[in-house]
Amino acid sequence: MIPLRDDIPSSTFPIVNYILIAINVAVFGFELSLGQSLNEYIFTHAVIPAQAVGAGFTVEQFAKMTATMFFHGGWLHLLGNMLYLWIFGDNVEDSMGHFRYLVFYLLTGYLATFAHIFFFPHSNIPLVGASGAIAGVLGAYLVLFPRARVLTLVFVFVFIQIIYLPAILFLGLWFVLQLVSGAASFGQVGQGVAFWAHVGGFVAGIALVKIFATHRANIGY
Repeated sequence: MIPLRDDIPSSTFPIVNYILIAINVAVFGFELSLGQSLNEYIFTHAVIPAQAVGAGFTVEQFAKMTATMFFHGGWLHLLGNMLYLWIFGDNVEDSMGHFRYLVFYLLTGYLATFAHIFFFPHSNIPLVGASGAIAGVLGAYLVLFPRARVLTLVFVFVFIQIIYLPAILFLGLWFVLQLVSGAASFGQVGQGVAFWAHVGGFVAGIALVKIFATHRANIGY
């Protein structure tokens, strides 16, 4: 399933959401400019669970936890994340206000990182990507707009359909997929996708949304 858009208009200009997207794209452009030294840079500046556990919560690790949310492993990784942020982030920002949304985004990103470290404390593979924070946005969207509809590209064997799905169904299926994939990732030597960061971010988003949402009338749209 690939989301194309939702049916909830924004009442304010989602400046923070656009800035976050722009920063992610700019950082990816910087990554491309590094050429052969990219891997060394990522291993130096991104979160590596085994190192984070050994070092404890330091200023350096906090900086890495922030930076790691803006690194991406390739074009598809970046475009997929930015598509979800573009579709779902504007309405969440609308409900929270600009500053609260920024704090919420970063906080759920940090909690998603902690979730990944909890499940893979001995991993020496860098954690990169905005998907943990974006999962927090998805969790908030589910609480705020459960009856919204998401125009979705659905693949059924060799057939392709474009249909509206209720947000609660789309995001519910997305979450179940993360849980199943996360359970299947245990015991694997390399975790290509940080599914437990997705799960952690989503749960954090659900848990924190009512603290950050200022437009309570929007809840339960």
